[in-house]
Amino acid sequence: MKRIYIVFLMVLVTFNLSKAQVKTQIKILFDATEGQSAGSTADWVIDADKADIEYNGTGGRPQVVSGGYHDDPQQLPTPAQSGVTSTTVETYWDGGNSAWAIDMVKKGYEVETLTAFDSITYGNASHAQDLSNYKVFIINEPQFQFSTHAKEALMNFVKNGGGLFIISDHTGASRTNNGWDSPMVWDDFFENNPVKDTAFGFLFNHEDVSPNSTKINTSSTDSIIHGLMGTSKGMEWHDGTTATLFPTRNASITGDVFSGSIGDTGVMCGHGRYGHGRFAFIGDSSPTDDGTTTNTHCSLSNGWTGDPNGEEEITIVNATIWLASSSTITAVKNNSVIPIKFEVYPNPLNNSGHIKYILDEAGMVSIAMYDITGKLIKKVFSGQAEQGLQNVYFNSNNVSEGIYFLRLESDHLVQTQKVVITH
Repeated sequence: MKRIYIVFLMVLVTFNLSKAQVKTQIKILFDATEGQSAGSTADWVIDADKADIEYNGTGGRPQVVSGGYHDDPQQLPTPAQSGVTSTTVETYWDGGNSAWAIDMVKKGYEVETLTAFDSITYGNASHAQDLSNYKVFIINEPQFQFSTHAKEALMNFVKNGGGLFIISDHTGASRTNNGWDSPMVWDDFFENNPVKDTAFGFLFNHEDVSPNSTKINTSSTDSIIHGLMGTSKGMEWHDGTTATLFPTRNASITGDVFSGSIGDTGVMCGHGRYGHGRFAFIGDSSPTDDGTTTNTHCSLSNGWTGDPNGEEEITIVNATIWLASSSTITAVKNNSVIPIKFEVYPNPLNNSGHIKYILDEAGMVSIAMYDITGKLIKKVFSGQAEQGLQNVYFNSNNVSEGIYFLRLESDHLVQTQKVVITH
């Protein structure tokens, strides 16, 4: 009988460990290649030290020109994110999405920007910011049609375990005046990707609406409504769009916030799975807007915490954490590579959560936790497990905050994974 041991590397924020050690664990990439700083009321970047680009070139693509004034974000925000503490304000960085990024760093993640003149790739080892190096990719209100290569990269990123955050805005919001608004860009991606719209199971509606809704998914297990950031009571749009769900195309598609009756139409926020990965969507960029930028050519409004109850921040951070919570690992058995799904939810883990994994054969299983010195902290589970999907409940209330390791081990394979836990 085969023996399998699973050891769970849990990354917790300790008082004696630097933030830099924790944050290098799970990386989140914010896109800036698709006109995110175009327009006078949009600045969807996490930090920009200069503003020198214009969007008047062929097809509205960005160019560095004399007199350019749109934000040109750099890869790493400054000051360094290692300096972010629990009391750091969002103006530590300069951009309309800096609050979002600061929140994620406070939760233990590392953030970067895919700069305006870079490209979206997956599986390109020569590209330092290839999506294979990141857990979550955030695309906020794209203004350009994705290239065929970019579409393939995004599909493979999600299919192989990545998390894609899809953000649209209202119809007619073509900020580069190239004739493409974000609902058009996203629906082109959904309908003209390598497997067409069966991968995601929803389409954005081409409309301009401003609902303020408390119609939420009533399930107690909805990860977007109930998450590490708290419980959301709804969301508010300021000129956005909604989506229509098609469960027959993707059975996992789920609505979280609705503009009207709970159902498959008028969906403001939702999520689903494709392959080994996950995706989440919202139909308005205004909720991501923190209302601050030093760029005098751009006028922003605080939707992040400015709307009633701050539901935008709660919902969006919950969704981002959910996107970062999935993972797929591979192991070598008898000289063959086999896939083993390994997932911890939520991630970062707070006081309790679930460890999910898939066994290719039934066998003995042991789950244990170790600290960064290799000292055994506790045995989580030991016993016989059946073939297929397994779900183990885990409670970390009696474990001090810190960095820990979970490890998968058997006669034929050994695997480890990092996870962020905060109390």
